[in-house]
Amino acid sequence: MTSEPETVPLESTHVAAVTDDAALVFTWDADARIEVRNLGGEVVIEANAAGLRTLAGHLMVLAGDGVPDGAHLHLEDSNGLEDGSVSLVLERSDEGSE
Repeated sequence: MTSEPETVPLESTHVAAVTDDAALVFTWDADARIEVRNLGGEVVIEANAAGLRTLAGHLMVLAGDGVPDGAHLHLEDSNGLEDGSVSLVLERSDEGSE
């Protein structure tokens, strides 16, 4: 990531993950807010518009051509998710789709 003056807000944050077969780049919108709560019988993902775009982008990366089965992204409290969130794993699984 390039260094920019602190007075200029970042438009997005990019994270590259390398699998055996592909390099995946995940991007967060600058104002993304994503919270994940476990309510027992259901999981709630609450996000602002930037957060929803960010999640959609993550899913599109995982759905991309050439992305291997099992490729995944871990989102955790203070690592992509709001404080107090439960962990969330987005994983590609092509099993049973043939």
